[in-house]
Amino acid sequence: MTNINNLLLQTHQTIDNAIKVLDKYGLGICLIVDSNNKLVGTITDGDIRRSLLKGNDMHTSVLNCMGLKPVFAHATSSDEDLLSLMVRKDVLQIPIVDKSQHIVGLKTLSQITRGDKRGKDNPVLLMAGGFGKRLHPLTRDTPKPLLNVGGTPILETILKQFIKAGFSNFFITLHYRAEMIKEFFGDGGKWGVKIKYIYEEEPLGTAGSLGLLPKNLNNLPIIVMNGDVLTAIPFEKLLDFHSEQGTQATICVREYDFQVPFGVVVTEGSKVIKIEEKPVHSFFVNAGIYVLDPSIIKNIEPDVYIDMPHFLTDLINSRSEISAFPIHEYWMDIGRKDDFYQAQSDIVNLN
Repeated sequence: MTNINNLLLQTHQTIDNAIKVLDKYGLGICLIVDSNNKLVGTITDGDIRRSLLKGNDMHTSVLNCMGLKPVFAHATSSDEDLLSLMVRKDVLQIPIVDKSQHIVGLKTLSQITRGDKRGKDNPVLLMAGGFGKRLHPLTRDTPKPLLNVGGTPILETILKQFIKAGFSNFFITLHYRAEMIKEFFGDGGKWGVKIKYIYEEEPLGTAGSLGLLPKNLNNLPIIVMNGDVLTAIPFEKLLDFHSEQGTQATICVREYDFQVPFGVVVTEGSKVIKIEEKPVHSFFVNAGIYVLDPSIIKNIEPDVYIDMPHFLTDLINSRSEISAFPIHEYWMDIGRKDDFYQAQSDIVNLN
């Protein structure tokens, strides 16, 4: 049984404290206890992201995002009982309590099954066909995915992050300087994975290449990611979140703050009712990372140009459900020279 002292948080602590516990110990759960060490709630990665979507920030109390009816078991429960409860409640961890509801331990699915049995056979599609015009002259002779950040090509860093998370089935879209990318990555054997290529005769947009994927792919959600994004998001947790939401697609979003550089005058008719001095507005913006169910991509025709926002908008209009996965981890879209140079220093903390 896991030593759970490091997983305990008091009710006065914050989402930021919970994130630090989840990141440091990697067990996917925080246990919220009262002053007597009795279990009052739990927090998972999904709880935090749903809380952020509601407008809460890192300083929000754990009381505002924790599960108020935690699944738990007693110390006398057998592994068979725990496994049955995990399946029935669709959870990966169960706090263990004594007769007085005091926390005495934690059991995880991987402990009971002697290793994480969840497959990572999901296809991963990395978009690497763009011209990178905003990065000229850096991309005049080198495709953007092969530009070095911290001594390693951007796309190789992305690939290694997926491999570290357990993924092994990759597709890379190609167009500009295609042979350079193909020569560098080969069939993936250098990293012990499989890489196949999708070549666009003409640029097909950020979603058009989905129509060129093999029709015999396994029936698992596919992760699609732009090949110029550096991020520290946990891809396995992204898949978990997508599964929990039960939607046809999940789009990763990043909070973006925009400050109006003037005093905003609010009126009712000709009457001034308020003046807001340089207000800040927050939005969720597209982070260029998606999870798509096979059912929504099978009808995309090959060699038809379509951008991902257009594709997702069509899904929304057809009443398909799309969920948002808020990113609180590091994220950088290397679209401009300033981003590229900033990433050179950021990469030190990312690895």
